[in-house]
Amino acid sequence: MNLALDGQSGGRAYAGLTADALKQAFAEQLNPSMSKRVLPVIDGGARLRSVATDLGPVFEAATDETAAATLNHLMKRYAPRPYLVADVEQPYHLHFHGDGETIIEALAAEFVVSLALLMDRFGSRRFGRCHANGCDRAYIDVTRNGSKLYCSDACTARMKMVEYRARLRKG
Repeated sequence: MNLALDGQSGGRAYAGLTADALKQAFAEQLNPSMSKRVLPVIDGGARLRSVATDLGPVFEAATDETAAATLNHLMKRYAPRPYLVADVEQPYHLHFHGDGETIIEALAAEFVVSLALLMDRFGSRRFGRCHANGCDRAYIDVTRNGSKLYCSDACTARMKMVEYRARLRKG
């Protein structure tokens, strides 16, 4: 999502990656066999941008009810289907690919279910938009104590410096 969509990042305007660059960057995050399935998708970058646009409202939801309604809608759209997989050196675990037109829509089903499972366990407070001034990038909080508010270490450090300077001015 953060690579695909225009917005603010770290206090600066951010232009989402071009379609080809987006597809390449996404593929580089996948295991080699999955990457080989994503790269040949002709309009893969446009499809990834569409998935990012679909996911955006989940991260912007003001309430659990709104997040749940959005996730339910997306689960209907992407039709996740559970199946067991044994990844390298890991026991069997569930994946949720969909029956999408391409592998990108199939993976979108997995993204939607991942957010739904996170919400099932913790509510929507574990994902959102960065709380730093001048940043609207999405974050997912997988910390033990659920205290993450920023999209990156850079935004965390920037906001700590803002708070420190404000304290200095006060006293």
